[in-house]
Amino acid sequence: MKARSIIGNASFGPDTLKVLYRAFDDAWASVAGNFGDDPSVIERARVRLANALLSVASEESRDAEVLKRAALVVMAGVYQDRGKKNS
Repeated sequence: MKARSIIGNASFGPDTLKVLYRAFDDAWASVAGNFGDDPSVIERARVRLANALLSVASEESRDAEVLKRAALVVMAGVYQDRGKKNS
């Protein structure tokens, strides 16, 4: 899937990538039900989540739970901003 490729292509070492993948999978599991069953909507949301995760990650990132929560906060902000623009 495109979202996991985005993470995999980031400039992080293998240990950090393992943490990022785990954080991504855990974060997605917690929000997946909010995006229905349209594959294009799901893929766009997963890409946004991957980008949100990378925006909070660093090479020193080792705590998947902290990354998960931070990425979800960033992602929520993206959707809130979109809602304000569409109002």
